[in-house]
Amino acid sequence: MYFFKPISDEVRLSQLIMNRYKKTRILILGSIFSCIAAILQAAGGFLPAIGYFISPLATAPILLCAMFSIPFGVMSYFLTIMLLFILQPTELFIFPFTTGLLGVGIGASFHFFKRRLSIIATGTILLMSGIMSLLFIFHFPVLGPVVSYSFSFLTSGMIFIFSFLYSWLWVEMALIIFTRLKGIII
Repeated sequence: MYFFKPISDEVRLSQLIMNRYKKTRILILGSIFSCIAAILQAAGGFLPAIGYFISPLATAPILLCAMFSIPFGVMSYFLTIMLLFILQPTELFIFPFTTGLLGVGIGASFHFFKRRLSIIATGTILLMSGIMSLLFIFHFPVLGPVVSYSFSFLTSGMIFIFSFLYSWLWVEMALIIFTRLKGIII
């Protein structure tokens, strides 16, 4: 079955190559990816209509950083949060709990798991917990005014289905982007 196929070993090989790089090069790459992620995430506030379609792409730079190295991804995640504090403070609730957490989670799961289903499940659990904590704990309207702040199984089920499909999409996109950028970065 498709979900039980192992991911290619190219990701693991690039992780070993990335560990041999100098810290300066890693810091520069991390800062570039963080700037790209912050600009993409802040697009929702700067460009109200089209920016909401651009801001989910902020997952990609964080995901790629975490695919190369977990500390590299975590560093980019926190640097992006700091940049968003300066650029667009309203996005400080969204990024750490949804797009950024998904990028770090999926990228780190490439280190620990080989099968697609495990990587997708990790992203699903992290994204679902981030959305549900924003919605039910912090009462932040991450899904708009349509969804109430009280817990319901229907809402949780819909969040789970969305999180699974969204995580699956990002795993497949990450593999495509990774194969194209592998020659440039490594």
